[in-house]
Amino acid sequence: MAHSVKDTFRALKDRKMLYLLVLGMSSGLPFALTLGTLQAWMKDSSIDLKTIGLFAFLRLPFSLKFLWSPLMDRFSPPFLDRRRGWVFITQGLLALAIFGMGLSDPATQLKQLLILTLLCNFFAASQDIVLDAYRREVLKEEELGLGVGVFVNGYIIAFRYISGALALILSSYISWGSIYIFMASLVGLFMVTTWFAPMVHAEHQAPKSLKESFIEPLREYFGRPEAFTVLAFIVLYKLGDTMAGTMTLPFILETGFSREEYVAIVKVWGPLATILGGVMGGHYALKLGIVRSLWIMGFLQALSTAFFAALHWTGKSNIALAAIVGFENLTAQMGTAAYAAYMGSISNVRFTATQYALLSSLMAVPGVIFASRTGILATGLGWTNFFLICALSAAPGMFLIPMLTQHQTQGFKNFARVSIISIGVLAGAYALVASGWDILKMFIPNPTN
Repeated sequence: MAHSVKDTFRALKDRKMLYLLVLGMSSGLPFALTLGTLQAWMKDSSIDLKTIGLFAFLRLPFSLKFLWSPLMDRFSPPFLDRRRGWVFITQGLLALAIFGMGLSDPATQLKQLLILTLLCNFFAASQDIVLDAYRREVLKEEELGLGVGVFVNGYIIAFRYISGALALILSSYISWGSIYIFMASLVGLFMVTTWFAPMVHAEHQAPKSLKESFIEPLREYFGRPEAFTVLAFIVLYKLGDTMAGTMTLPFILETGFSREEYVAIVKVWGPLATILGGVMGGHYALKLGIVRSLWIMGFLQALSTAFFAALHWTGKSNIALAAIVGFENLTAQMGTAAYAAYMGSISNVRFTATQYALLSSLMAVPGVIFASRTGILATGLGWTNFFLICALSAAPGMFLIPMLTQHQTQGFKNFARVSIISIGVLAGAYALVASGWDILKMFIPNPTN
Protein backbone atom coordinates (compact mmCIF):
# COMPACT_ATOMS: atom_id res chain seq x y z
CA MET A 1 0.00 0.00 0.00
CA ALA A 2 1.45 3.38 -1.05
CA HIS A 3 2.23 5.83 1.71
CA SER A 4 1.85 9.53 0.90
CA VAL A 5 3.22 12.66 2.57
CA LYS A 6 -0.33 13.41 3.71
CA ASP A 7 -0.45 10.04 5.50
CA THR A 8 2.78 10.91 7.31
CA PHE A 9 1.45 14.27 8.52
CA ARG A 10 -1.76 12.60 9.62
CA ALA A 11 0.20 10.06 11.65
CA LEU A 12 2.29 12.81 13.23
CA LYS A 13 -0.89 14.41 14.59
CA ASP A 14 -1.50 11.34 16.77
CA ARG A 15 -0.87 12.42 20.38
CA LYS A 16 1.28 9.38 21.09
CA MET A 17 3.88 10.78 18.68
CA LEU A 18 4.19 13.84 20.92
CA TYR A 19 4.60 11.60 23.95
CA LEU A 20 7.27 9.59 22.12
CA LEU A 21 9.11 12.82 21.29
CA VAL A 22 9.21 13.79 24.98
CA LEU A 23 10.12 10.27 26.11
CA GLY A 24 12.96 10.34 23.57
CA MET A 25 14.12 13.55 25.24
CA SER A 26 14.03 11.76 28.60
CA SER A 27 16.26 9.05 27.12
CA GLY A 28 18.73 11.52 25.59
CA LEU A 29 19.06 14.06 28.41
CA PRO A 30 21.37 12.01 30.70
CA PHE A 31 23.85 11.17 27.92
CA ALA A 32 25.66 14.52 27.78
CA LEU A 33 25.32 15.02 31.55
CA THR A 34 27.54 11.98 32.13
CA LEU A 35 29.87 12.52 29.18
CA GLY A 36 30.47 15.71 27.15
CA THR A 37 28.94 18.25 29.55
CA LEU A 38 30.53 16.52 32.51
CA GLN A 39 33.89 16.63 30.70
CA ALA A 40 33.54 20.41 30.28
CA TRP A 41 32.70 20.80 33.97
CA MET A 42 35.69 18.67 35.00
CA LYS A 43 38.02 20.56 32.63
CA ASP A 44 36.87 23.85 34.19
CA SER A 45 37.73 22.29 37.56
CA SER A 46 41.28 21.51 36.33
CA ILE A 47 40.79 17.73 36.34
CA ASP A 48 43.48 15.98 34.28
CA LEU A 49 42.75 14.28 30.92
CA LYS A 50 43.42 10.80 32.30
CA THR A 51 40.70 11.16 34.93
CA ILE A 52 38.29 12.75 32.44
CA GLY A 53 38.79 9.77 30.12
CA LEU A 54 38.24 7.32 32.98
CA PHE A 55 34.74 8.68 33.57
CA ALA A 56 33.73 7.12 30.23
CA PHE A 57 34.24 3.77 32.01
CA LEU A 58 31.25 4.64 34.21
CA ARG A 59 28.95 4.07 31.22
CA LEU A 60 29.41 0.34 31.86
CA PRO A 61 25.69 -0.11 32.76
CA PHE A 62 24.77 0.56 29.12
CA SER A 63 26.91 -2.45 28.16
CA LEU A 64 25.45 -4.68 30.86
CA LYS A 65 21.77 -3.70 30.79
CA PHE A 66 20.78 -7.01 29.19
CA LEU A 67 21.66 -8.68 32.51
CA TRP A 68 18.76 -7.13 34.42
CA SER A 69 16.36 -6.45 31.53
CA PRO A 70 14.55 -9.79 32.14
CA LEU A 71 13.74 -8.66 35.69
CA MET A 72 12.04 -5.51 34.39
CA ASP A 73 10.18 -7.65 31.87
CA ARG A 74 9.17 -10.28 34.42
CA PHE A 75 7.90 -8.03 37.25
CA SER A 76 5.39 -5.17 37.18
CA PRO A 77 5.23 -2.08 39.45
CA PRO A 78 2.01 -1.74 41.50
CA PHE A 79 0.86 1.37 39.57
CA LEU A 80 0.36 2.48 35.97
CA ASP A 81 1.30 -0.55 33.88
CA ARG A 82 4.34 -2.77 33.40
CA ARG A 83 6.07 -0.39 30.97
CA ARG A 84 5.07 3.09 32.15
CA GLY A 85 5.42 2.08 35.80
CA TRP A 86 9.08 1.15 35.36
CA VAL A 87 9.73 4.27 33.24
CA PHE A 88 8.23 6.46 36.00
CA ILE A 89 10.38 4.79 38.69
CA THR A 90 13.62 5.00 36.74
CA GLN A 91 12.96 8.64 35.87
CA GLY A 92 12.46 9.49 39.55
CA LEU A 93 15.71 7.80 40.52
CA LEU A 94 17.47 9.45 37.57
CA ALA A 95 16.29 12.90 38.71
CA LEU A 96 17.69 12.25 42.20
CA ALA A 97 21.05 11.11 40.81
CA ILE A 98 21.39 14.20 38.57
CA PHE A 99 20.34 16.44 41.48
CA GLY A 100 23.06 14.81 43.60
CA MET A 101 25.64 15.44 40.86
CA GLY A 102 24.65 19.10 40.98
CA LEU A 103 25.49 19.21 44.68
CA SER A 104 28.97 17.80 44.05
CA ASP A 105 32.22 19.62 43.29
CA PRO A 106 34.69 17.82 40.99
CA ALA A 107 37.63 19.64 42.55
CA THR A 108 36.90 18.50 46.13
CA GLN A 109 34.29 15.72 45.85
CA LEU A 110 35.47 13.71 42.85
CA LYS A 111 34.71 10.33 44.47
CA GLN A 112 31.16 11.40 45.30
CA LEU A 113 30.67 12.67 41.75
CA LEU A 114 32.03 9.37 40.40
CA ILE A 115 29.51 7.31 42.38
CA LEU A 116 26.59 9.55 41.41
CA THR A 117 27.63 9.46 37.73
CA LEU A 118 27.63 5.65 37.86
CA LEU A 119 24.17 5.65 39.45
CA CYS A 120 22.92 8.12 36.84
CA ASN A 121 24.13 5.82 34.07
CA PHE A 122 22.54 2.78 35.73
CA PHE A 123 19.13 4.46 36.02
CA ALA A 124 19.41 5.87 32.46
CA ALA A 125 20.24 2.41 31.07
CA SER A 126 17.32 0.91 33.00
CA GLN A 127 15.00 3.60 31.61
CA ASP A 128 16.16 2.76 28.08
CA ILE A 129 15.35 -0.94 28.58
CA VAL A 130 11.72 -0.14 29.27
CA LEU A 131 11.40 2.70 26.75
CA ASP A 132 12.56 0.38 23.97
CA ALA A 133 9.85 -2.13 24.93
CA TYR A 134 7.18 0.57 25.40
CA ARG A 135 7.95 2.18 22.04
CA ARG A 136 7.59 -1.12 20.22
CA GLU A 137 4.35 -2.06 21.96
CA VAL A 138 2.54 1.29 21.82
CA LEU A 139 3.01 1.65 18.07
CA LYS A 140 1.10 -0.23 15.41
CA GLU A 141 3.18 -2.18 12.90
CA GLU A 142 2.78 0.48 10.20
CA GLU A 143 3.74 3.25 12.66
CA LEU A 144 7.05 1.76 13.81
CA GLY A 145 9.32 3.57 11.35
CA LEU A 146 7.79 6.99 11.97
CA GLY A 147 7.53 6.46 15.72
CA VAL A 148 11.17 5.43 16.08
CA GLY A 149 12.19 8.49 14.02
CA VAL A 150 10.21 10.80 16.30
CA PHE A 151 11.72 9.17 19.40
CA VAL A 152 15.29 9.49 18.05
CA ASN A 153 14.71 13.14 17.17
CA GLY A 154 13.62 13.75 20.77
CA TYR A 155 16.79 12.00 21.92
CA ILE A 156 18.96 14.23 19.71
CA ILE A 157 17.15 17.42 20.82
CA ALA A 158 17.80 16.63 24.49
CA PHE A 159 21.31 15.24 24.10
CA ARG A 160 22.67 17.83 21.68
CA TYR A 161 20.71 21.00 22.43
CA ILE A 162 19.46 20.82 26.04
CA SER A 163 21.98 18.91 28.16
CA GLY A 164 24.68 19.69 25.58
CA ALA A 165 24.55 23.17 23.97
CA LEU A 166 22.21 24.85 26.49
CA ALA A 167 24.21 23.55 29.44
CA LEU A 168 27.47 24.90 27.99
CA ILE A 169 25.89 28.30 27.27
CA LEU A 170 24.42 28.52 30.77
CA SER A 171 27.81 27.67 32.29
CA SER A 172 28.99 31.18 31.34
CA TYR A 173 26.29 32.69 33.57
CA ILE A 174 25.50 30.25 36.39
CA SER A 175 27.37 27.50 38.21
CA TRP A 176 27.66 23.98 36.86
CA GLY A 177 25.89 22.67 39.95
CA SER A 178 22.87 24.89 39.24
CA ILE A 179 22.77 23.59 35.67
CA TYR A 180 22.58 19.98 36.86
CA ILE A 181 19.84 20.83 39.36
CA PHE A 182 17.91 22.48 36.49
CA MET A 183 18.35 19.35 34.37
CA ALA A 184 17.04 17.21 37.25
CA SER A 185 13.90 19.36 37.30
CA LEU A 186 13.39 18.67 33.57
CA VAL A 187 13.39 14.93 34.32
CA GLY A 188 10.61 15.70 36.82
CA LEU A 189 8.59 17.17 33.93
CA PHE A 190 9.26 14.04 31.88
CA MET A 191 7.73 12.02 34.74
CA VAL A 192 4.46 13.93 34.24
CA THR A 193 4.55 12.97 30.56
CA THR A 194 5.06 9.32 31.49
CA TRP A 195 2.07 9.40 33.85
CA PHE A 196 -0.28 10.61 31.09
CA ALA A 197 1.32 8.70 28.19
CA PRO A 198 -1.02 6.21 26.47
CA MET A 199 -1.06 2.59 27.49
CA VAL A 200 -0.08 -0.02 24.95
CA HIS A 201 -2.86 -1.32 22.73
CA ALA A 202 -2.53 -4.88 23.96
CA GLU A 203 0.26 -5.29 26.48
CA HIS A 204 2.17 -8.50 26.04
CA GLN A 205 1.76 -10.94 28.89
CA ALA A 206 4.65 -10.83 31.32
CA PRO A 207 6.93 -13.89 31.16
CA LYS A 208 5.97 -16.53 33.69
CA SER A 209 9.58 -17.29 34.61
CA LEU A 210 13.09 -15.88 34.22
CA LYS A 211 13.91 -18.85 32.00
CA GLU A 212 11.20 -17.82 29.58
CA SER A 213 12.30 -14.15 29.54
CA PHE A 214 16.08 -14.60 29.53
CA ILE A 215 17.52 -18.06 28.94
CA GLU A 216 15.49 -19.10 25.89
CA PRO A 217 16.30 -15.99 23.78
CA LEU A 218 20.01 -16.33 24.59
CA ARG A 219 20.00 -20.05 23.89
CA GLU A 220 18.49 -19.40 20.46
CA TYR A 221 21.02 -16.69 19.61
CA PHE A 222 24.16 -18.48 20.81
CA GLY A 223 23.06 -21.61 18.99
CA ARG A 224 23.90 -19.87 15.72
CA PRO A 225 27.31 -20.67 14.16
CA GLU A 226 28.11 -16.98 13.57
CA ALA A 227 27.00 -15.75 17.02
CA PHE A 228 30.43 -14.71 18.34
CA THR A 229 31.55 -13.23 15.02
CA VAL A 230 28.50 -10.97 15.06
CA LEU A 231 29.15 -9.93 18.66
CA ALA A 232 32.79 -9.09 17.84
CA PHE A 233 31.67 -7.05 14.84
CA ILE A 234 29.16 -5.07 16.91
CA VAL A 235 31.80 -4.23 19.51
CA LEU A 236 34.53 -3.28 17.03
CA TYR A 237 32.69 -1.60 14.12
CA LYS A 238 32.37 1.85 15.75
CA LEU A 239 35.39 1.50 18.03
CA GLY A 240 37.54 4.22 16.46
CA ASP A 241 34.63 6.61 15.98
CA THR A 242 33.62 6.24 19.65
CA MET A 243 37.17 6.58 21.00
CA ALA A 244 37.69 9.80 19.04
CA GLY A 245 34.34 11.18 20.19
CA THR A 246 35.30 10.79 23.84
CA MET A 247 38.16 13.29 23.47
CA THR A 248 36.62 15.66 20.92
CA LEU A 249 35.55 18.30 23.42
CA PRO A 250 38.91 18.60 25.25
CA PHE A 251 40.72 18.61 21.86
CA ILE A 252 38.60 21.43 20.44
CA LEU A 253 38.96 23.58 23.56
CA GLU A 254 42.73 22.99 23.70
CA THR A 255 43.04 23.94 20.01
CA GLY A 256 41.91 27.44 20.97
CA PHE A 257 38.19 27.48 20.20
CA SER A 258 36.02 29.30 22.72
CA ARG A 259 33.12 27.63 24.48
CA GLU A 260 30.70 29.73 22.42
CA GLU A 261 32.36 28.62 19.17
CA TYR A 262 32.22 25.01 20.35
CA VAL A 263 28.50 25.28 21.09
CA ALA A 264 27.67 26.99 17.78
CA ILE A 265 29.63 24.54 15.64
CA VAL A 266 29.46 21.23 17.50
CA LYS A 267 26.19 21.46 19.42
CA VAL A 268 24.06 23.47 16.97
CA TRP A 269 25.44 22.78 13.49
CA GLY A 270 26.52 19.19 14.23
CA PRO A 271 23.07 17.78 15.12
CA LEU A 272 21.61 19.06 11.84
CA ALA A 273 24.15 16.92 10.01
CA THR A 274 23.33 14.05 12.38
CA ILE A 275 19.64 14.11 11.47
CA LEU A 276 20.49 14.23 7.76
CA GLY A 277 22.95 11.37 8.23
CA GLY A 278 20.27 9.18 9.77
CA VAL A 279 18.00 9.70 6.78
CA MET A 280 20.79 9.11 4.28
CA GLY A 281 22.06 6.04 6.13
CA GLY A 282 18.63 4.44 6.11
CA HIS A 283 18.18 5.29 2.43
CA TYR A 284 21.48 3.77 1.33
CA ALA A 285 21.00 0.70 3.53
CA LEU A 286 17.87 0.01 1.50
CA LYS A 287 19.37 0.98 -1.85
CA LEU A 288 22.77 -0.75 -1.58
CA GLY A 289 22.00 -3.50 0.89
CA ILE A 290 23.11 -3.63 4.52
CA VAL A 291 26.50 -5.34 3.99
CA ARG A 292 27.67 -2.97 1.23
CA SER A 293 26.48 -0.02 3.30
CA LEU A 294 28.51 -1.19 6.28
CA TRP A 295 31.66 -1.16 4.13
CA ILE A 296 31.04 2.34 2.77
CA MET A 297 29.89 3.88 6.06
CA GLY A 298 32.80 2.29 7.95
CA PHE A 299 35.35 3.81 5.57
CA LEU A 300 33.68 7.25 5.77
CA GLN A 301 33.63 7.10 9.58
CA ALA A 302 37.37 6.38 9.67
CA LEU A 303 38.05 9.20 7.19
CA SER A 304 36.09 11.71 9.27
CA THR A 305 38.11 10.74 12.37
CA ALA A 306 41.39 11.24 10.50
CA PHE A 307 40.26 14.76 9.55
CA PHE A 308 40.53 15.80 13.20
CA ALA A 309 44.27 15.08 12.96
CA ALA A 310 44.37 17.42 9.96
CA LEU A 311 42.68 20.13 12.05
CA HIS A 312 45.48 19.80 14.60
CA TRP A 313 48.01 20.43 11.80
CA THR A 314 46.21 23.45 10.36
CA GLY A 315 45.33 25.06 13.70
CA LYS A 316 42.24 27.00 14.66
CA SER A 317 39.76 27.62 11.83
CA ASN A 318 36.01 27.92 12.34
CA ILE A 319 35.34 26.97 8.71
CA ALA A 320 37.56 23.88 8.95
CA LEU A 321 35.99 22.82 12.26
CA ALA A 322 32.47 23.27 10.88
CA ALA A 323 33.33 21.18 7.80
CA ILE A 324 34.96 18.40 9.85
CA VAL A 325 32.21 18.32 12.49
CA GLY A 326 29.50 18.30 9.82
CA PHE A 327 31.20 15.46 7.93
CA GLU A 328 31.87 13.50 11.15
CA ASN A 329 28.27 13.82 12.38
CA LEU A 330 26.90 12.94 8.95
CA THR A 331 29.05 9.83 8.50
CA ALA A 332 28.72 8.67 12.12
CA GLN A 333 24.93 8.70 11.90
CA MET A 334 24.97 7.05 8.47
CA GLY A 335 27.08 4.28 10.01
CA THR A 336 24.73 4.02 12.98
CA ALA A 337 21.71 3.67 10.67
CA ALA A 338 23.30 0.80 8.73
CA TYR A 339 24.56 -0.67 12.01
CA ALA A 340 21.08 -0.59 13.62
CA ALA A 341 19.50 -2.01 10.47
CA TYR A 342 21.92 -4.94 10.60
CA MET A 343 21.15 -5.62 14.29
CA GLY A 344 17.43 -5.56 13.59
CA SER A 345 17.84 -7.94 10.67
CA ILE A 346 19.54 -10.62 12.78
CA SER A 347 17.16 -10.45 15.76
CA ASN A 348 14.73 -13.37 15.97
CA VAL A 349 11.23 -11.89 15.79
CA ARG A 350 10.15 -14.14 18.70
CA PHE A 351 12.86 -12.74 20.97
CA THR A 352 13.40 -9.21 19.63
CA ALA A 353 13.33 -7.43 23.01
CA THR A 354 15.95 -9.53 24.80
CA GLN A 355 18.19 -10.13 21.80
CA TYR A 356 18.14 -6.46 20.82
CA ALA A 357 18.95 -5.55 24.43
CA LEU A 358 21.96 -7.85 24.22
CA LEU A 359 23.16 -6.38 20.92
CA SER A 360 22.50 -2.75 21.89
CA SER A 361 24.35 -3.35 25.16
CA LEU A 362 27.40 -4.43 23.20
CA MET A 363 27.13 -1.25 21.09
CA ALA A 364 28.10 0.65 24.23
CA VAL A 365 31.23 -1.44 24.94
CA PRO A 366 33.68 0.78 22.97
CA GLY A 367 32.41 3.88 24.76
CA VAL A 368 32.92 2.23 28.14
CA ILE A 369 35.96 -0.01 28.10
CA PHE A 370 38.16 1.20 25.25
CA ALA A 371 37.21 4.90 25.42
CA SER A 372 38.10 5.00 29.12
CA ARG A 373 41.80 4.84 28.10
CA THR A 374 41.60 7.65 25.56
CA GLY A 375 42.79 10.31 28.00
CA ILE A 376 46.00 8.34 28.54
CA LEU A 377 46.44 7.78 24.78
CA ALA A 378 45.88 11.44 23.93
CA THR A 379 48.34 12.55 26.61
CA GLY A 380 51.01 10.06 25.60
CA LEU A 381 50.69 10.18 21.80
CA GLY A 382 49.65 13.77 21.14
CA TRP A 383 46.47 14.78 19.35
CA THR A 384 47.61 14.03 15.78
CA ASN A 385 48.76 10.48 16.49
CA PHE A 386 45.75 9.88 18.74
CA PHE A 387 43.21 10.63 16.01
CA LEU A 388 45.18 8.65 13.43
CA ILE A 389 45.19 5.65 15.79
CA CYS A 390 41.42 6.06 16.24
CA ALA A 391 40.95 6.11 12.46
CA LEU A 392 42.99 2.91 12.07
CA SER A 393 40.92 1.29 14.85
CA ALA A 394 38.06 1.01 12.35
CA ALA A 395 39.98 -1.73 10.49
CA PRO A 396 39.21 -4.76 12.74
CA GLY A 397 35.45 -4.19 12.59
CA MET A 398 35.48 -3.72 8.83
CA PHE A 399 37.65 -6.83 8.43
CA LEU A 400 34.86 -8.85 10.05
CA ILE A 401 32.21 -7.72 7.54
CA PRO A 402 32.97 -10.45 4.93
CA MET A 403 32.61 -13.05 7.68
CA LEU A 404 29.04 -11.93 8.34
CA THR A 405 28.06 -13.62 5.09
CA GLN A 406 28.59 -17.14 3.81
CA HIS A 407 30.87 -16.21 0.90
CA GLN A 408 34.24 -16.93 2.53
CA THR A 409 35.87 -20.33 3.04
CA GLN A 410 35.23 -21.83 6.45
CA GLY A 411 38.97 -22.23 7.19
CA PHE A 412 39.68 -18.56 6.54
CA LYS A 413 36.66 -17.49 8.51
CA ASN A 414 37.63 -19.60 11.50
CA PHE A 415 41.23 -18.33 11.51
CA ALA A 416 40.31 -14.69 11.07
CA ARG A 417 37.42 -14.88 13.51
CA VAL A 418 39.53 -16.44 16.27
CA SER A 419 42.41 -14.00 15.66
CA ILE A 420 40.31 -10.84 15.74
CA ILE A 421 38.10 -11.94 18.63
CA SER A 422 41.18 -12.97 20.67
CA ILE A 423 42.89 -9.62 20.08
CA GLY A 424 39.68 -7.76 20.92
CA VAL A 425 39.11 -9.76 24.11
CA LEU A 426 42.70 -9.24 25.28
CA ALA A 427 42.60 -5.50 24.55
CA GLY A 428 39.20 -5.16 26.18
CA ALA A 429 40.31 -7.13 29.25
CA TYR A 430 43.37 -4.89 29.62
CA ALA A 431 41.30 -1.70 29.31
CA LEU A 432 38.64 -3.06 31.69
CA VAL A 433 41.11 -4.10 34.39
CA ALA A 434 43.32 -1.01 34.00
CA SER A 435 40.39 1.43 34.08
CA GLY A 436 38.76 -0.39 36.99
CA TRP A 437 42.04 -0.33 38.93
CA ASP A 438 42.60 3.38 38.21
CA ILE A 439 39.13 4.16 39.52
CA LEU A 440 39.56 1.88 42.55
CA LYS A 441 42.82 3.65 43.43
CA MET A 442 40.83 6.86 43.86
CA PHE A 443 39.19 5.27 46.90
CA ILE A 444 42.41 3.85 48.42
CA PRO A 445 44.01 6.26 50.96
CA ASN A 446 47.48 7.43 49.96
CA PRO A 447 49.76 7.20 53.02
CA THR A 448 52.03 9.94 51.66
CA ASN A 449 49.22 12.48 51.81
